[in-house]
This record gives sequence, C-alpha cells and structure tokens, in this order.
Amino acid sequence: MWSRAADSYSRNMIEARSLTKQYGKTRAIDELTFTVEPGRVTGFLGPNGSGKSTTMRLILGLDSPTSGTVTVLGRRYRELKYPLHTVGALLDAGDVLGSRSAAQHLAFLAASNGIAPRRVDEVLDRVGLTDVAGKKVKGFSLGMRQRLGIAAAILGDPAILILDEPVNGLDTEGIRWIRQTLRAMADEGRTVLLSSHMMSETQLVADHLLVLSRGKLMADQPTREFVERHSEPMVLVRSADLAELAAAVGADRVEIRGDIGTVRGLRSREVGRIAAARGIALDELTPIHDSVEDVFTRLVSGLHTFAPHESLQESA
Repeated sequence: MWSRAADSYSRNMIEARSLTKQYGKTRAIDELTFTVEPGRVTGFLGPNGSGKSTTMRLILGLDSPTSGTVTVLGRRYRELKYPLHTVGALLDAGDVLGSRSAAQHLAFLAASNGIAPRRVDEVLDRVGLTDVAGKKVKGFSLGMRQRLGIAAAILGDPAILILDEPVNGLDTEGIRWIRQTLRAMADEGRTVLLSSHMMSETQLVADHLLVLSRGKLMADQPTREFVERHSEPMVLVRSADLAELAAAVGADRVEIRGDIGTVRGLRSREVGRIAAARGIALDELTPIHDSVEDVFTRLVSGLHTFAPHESLQESA
C-alpha cells in the first residue's frame, strides 16, 4: 500500500492553465486548461497527432510551453529536486539499456533520486519480476518491459503516475494485470493519467476522461457522463405487443425484429411508463449504452486534421 497520507495530496495533482505549444506555424496544443485529480484514473484520449504526447512531455519538463503553465503539486516538474518521489512516468517501455538487468536499471534510478535500495526489491515483487530481476532487459518480452516500466514509475512511491500506452502489445493476462494495478493505485489515493488508444480498456478502468482533437480540449468529464451526454438514448425491449408499443411511442423510433425491439430517443423509464399506461406487458426493458469508442469517434469525426509536425512529436 501507498505509504503517504492520501489527504496530504487532496489538492489538484496536475494543473494546466492556458497551456500552448507552437512548433513553427503549427500549434500542437492550444490553450489547454484542465486538472487531473487524485483518487481516480483519468483517461487521456485523442487521435494520433492530437497533442497527447506533447502535453505529457510538457508536464514532465521534457519540453517547454510556448505560453501557459502546467504544474504538479503546484510546482513545475523541473523545480523538483527528486522528481521520482512526486511523479512516476512510463512513456516508452523500450527506453531501457538492454545490457542492464531489471534490478540494475531500477537501482540506478533509485540512486539518482535518493531512494533506498530496498525499494528496488519491493517494486520488482509488486510487478511480478522478482524471478527475472537479474536477467538482462534485452531478453525481456514486451510484457516484461511494460512491467519494468511500471516498476520504475512507482519506484519513488509517487503521488502522480503518467502512463502512455501501458497495455500496448500485451496479452490478455498482462492487460488485466495493468488494469488491476492502475485501479489499485488510484484507490490508494494516487493521481493516474492514462493515455491509450485501446478505448475498451480505458472505459473499464477510467473514472474521468480528457479528450483532445487538433490540440484543443473536446471533453473533460466523468466517463459515464461523457458517454451519456454524447449518446442518443436507446432501449432494448422484449414483448409480444411490440406493434402496440411502437404505435404508442412512435413507429419511427422503433426497430422490430421478432419479439425484440430497439427504441431510440427515449430512456427506459419513459418507455416503461408508456407501456404501463397502455397495459403493454414487457418481458425485458434494458438500456443500450454506446461505448467510449463510439462516442469518441463521433466527437472527433471531421474535427481532426493531420498535422505533420505534431505527428513527429507524437512518435518521438
């Protein structure tokens, strides 16, 4: 468990205000204002070249904003003397010297940030790499590298975690492990910012979403609200009297296949009340929800243009 007191980090963990980054004539991110708060997983979504990687680089002090600010615990990242104690990040699981063992890699990071050597063994155990601690990283599978990246990110027992595509290339077991790990970290009181193209996985673990397109913030809201606000209500109905129900709610709203109907534009409570008022027996009344991917696709469709310079930054 996290050794720090969660209430000591009750204020906003990551805070961006009018954050802007210009590359020549291309504005990679444009006046971003948002906060990423503790105790929840925040999903960070956007098409390739939308500005996600640029934003994370600015948070981590790997690049400087053209204007605006972004802080962690109220300070700029570059002002942190031992940053791993405050922010843990996984941007590229392959960015490790292959000639080092897992233990050596973590020991180097620990020494550079004033972290006790015993912490290396603790995090290796937590991510399930104790048995391969002495093996060289060049022989690791992608899944093992991802676990090592998570170990490096939590090495300093940080309040904040920033993870870019942590499930990339993993098998089902590895994806489930990372999902459970991120959920546990948020439940411990940490702030987790998760960037991923795997939206089905993001939907399973993220409490809140930030959505970018063309460097602009398109959405900043709880995951459930994001789906409901940008979706048309739909209800699946099973009944022997679907024709009568269709006549009551409007035939143009109902698609019937046998004894199953799909009602658009009304919520289950409204359909239930209409059916009850007319004495129509319903065997099933189930809301149908769009996925995060469905809503995301509609939201950014036609709004995103490919920016060559930003795509270069995204792949860096």
